[in-house]
Amino acid sequence: MSELRTDRLLLRHWRDSDLDPWAAMNADPEVREHFPDLLTREQSAASIARFQAGLDRRGYGWWAVEVLATGEFIGFTGLDPADEGMPFTGVEIGWRLTRSAWGHGYATEAALACLDFGFKTLELPEVVAITATTNLRSQAVMRRIGMTRDPVADFDHPNVPDGPLRRHVLYRIGR
Repeated sequence: MSELRTDRLLLRHWRDSDLDPWAAMNADPEVREHFPDLLTREQSAASIARFQAGLDRRGYGWWAVEVLATGEFIGFTGLDPADEGMPFTGVEIGWRLTRSAWGHGYATEAALACLDFGFKTLELPEVVAITATTNLRSQAVMRRIGMTRDPVADFDHPNVPDGPLRRHVLYRIGR
């Protein structure tokens, strides 16, 4: 079982107790501002099952994130192979945190731990990240962890309906 630790965070497997705060995050319009829809509790539970299955199968994926000092669940971060049908390949890094965790540097700290794991343990040659063009906060995290935007690779996300959230940016970082 792979877990990652930073000075302040534990990136770990999912627990039953994560469902309530995860579902609340996914029902929060501010947290989901750059996604097409809010998620129901059932959709949130299904996502936890998918995330845990990926961790069990590969030994890495979308980890639950908790604050070490308090044990509080604050969201997720991780590495995951790019979905089929996307206009890029490779392993993607991502994160989503509850609003109360914003502005504390947690996304950057967790993402740096994931990059370290990806490059040193998995020996990945490159990691990519995507987000809607409107998501300036996530793009700032991407830059803080050393990623560079690849503007020629920007794309219309095939799973997002037409509208302001469809256009996505792609960032890259090599080992």
